[in-house]
Amino acid sequence: MNSTIDIVWLQDDLRVADNPLLQFTSKPDQLLCLYVLNEKWLEPAIEGETTPRIGPARLRFLWQSLMELRGELLQRGSDLLVRIGNPAEVVVQMASSLQAREVRVAQHAGFEEAQQIQKVAQMLPKTSSLYSVESGRLFDSAALPFGLDELPESFSAFRRCVEKYCTTPKALAAPVTLPGWPDASRGFPPLKSVCEYSANWQPDERQGFVYVGGENAAHERLQHYIWRQNGPGKYKKTRNGLLGADFSTRFSPWLARGCLSARQANDAVNDWEALHGRDESSNWISFELLWREYFHLVAQLEGAKLFGEQALPAPCSAFNAWRESATGMPFVDAAMLELRQTGWISNRARQNAASFLVKDLNVDWRLGAWWFEHCLIDYDVANNWSNWRYIAGVGRDPRQNRYFNVLKQASHYDPKGLYVAYWLPALNSLPYGIERHQPWCSAPAQFAEPCVMPEEWQRWLIARTELEEADE
Repeated sequence: MNSTIDIVWLQDDLRVADNPLLQFTSKPDQLLCLYVLNEKWLEPAIEGETTPRIGPARLRFLWQSLMELRGELLQRGSDLLVRIGNPAEVVVQMASSLQAREVRVAQHAGFEEAQQIQKVAQMLPKTSSLYSVESGRLFDSAALPFGLDELPESFSAFRRCVEKYCTTPKALAAPVTLPGWPDASRGFPPLKSVCEYSANWQPDERQGFVYVGGENAAHERLQHYIWRQNGPGKYKKTRNGLLGADFSTRFSPWLARGCLSARQANDAVNDWEALHGRDESSNWISFELLWREYFHLVAQLEGAKLFGEQALPAPCSAFNAWRESATGMPFVDAAMLELRQTGWISNRARQNAASFLVKDLNVDWRLGAWWFEHCLIDYDVANNWSNWRYIAGVGRDPRQNRYFNVLKQASHYDPKGLYVAYWLPALNSLPYGIERHQPWCSAPAQFAEPCVMPEEWQRWLIARTELEEADE
């Protein structure tokens, strides 16, 4: 009797625990686990640009995650094969050469990724079948009280609905053993052969936290934040921080690559609440996981429309100043420098940088989303593009008045100017406070005015001055 061979085609599900792709009703005799790096990610998305879609921070984290996953698979009797190319073509070629019984893949919210899965379904030989399963999200589609085409228009409506009708299942345990490796090649090329600049890239030493890819690092962070830092008890109060390792959960890079599932994070919060009680702070972590869930459903529903109706425009001078940390606005420039140098910035910094680009510089929001796609270590197609649309006031729940007064935000969330001076050391010569956020007023001989001076800043400064005078 011929042995059966299945292929597990991994994308953003680089873990062995809570991975339905590694759970079998009918186990194959042999199993090949495959990851294909899309060669298009190594190419520019905009004509005339040299910037690839995947930047050094994310590529480095991805490679660490793949190496870690390979170790976990080897311990269970399997292995990992990594290839670079067109994912659909590589998967079909492997299925054909191995005469695979089944190709197993997780559904994906990304339009390109979903297209690749569809192409595999169309191109597979008749002797092979495609098994597509939901993975990594809080809820199965069948458990939602609405169909995808009935997805609520706003997050608030979605949240009320799922909190009333849905229960999050517990995460699945990791398999103890897996079917053995077939007679096929294994392993993957070193990162340097993929992209030398990513292999040599190192994050700035000023980064607040050292990210390491992989399932073990994900669970170490989960344990550290939930239990050793007592994170759920203070998250709502600290989540808008800018400096340090533990003001945020920092789960996002592992969630994005699937080294950690949303259900695993949810289980950890529930365990903490069972011991300490549920309150508004711990519930806010669940709230953030629900945002992720909603954006993934939005991306799945909207497909190509998520990215706008036209091709990306060419970068303009205002956009270049923004991405090169040269706007003259310290709060924005510090954030963009941190992003470029480390691959991560806080949620508060992301919102302000995005609002400044779209609302104050009047730059197409899609350029900002594209730059974040390149830079972010935690890039997630659904979260990134949906968040940018949200700030821009387009797409679902459109509102044009979503505006962040960056000067006001800076004075509130960085009142002493510690964050901006940390990344822009020249500001250390200025006194603590608002002076560091408008250095063109404090030291005009040393600092030029920013590239824009929004009226909202002036109105806020006048109101602030009047309030201070009234308090004297």
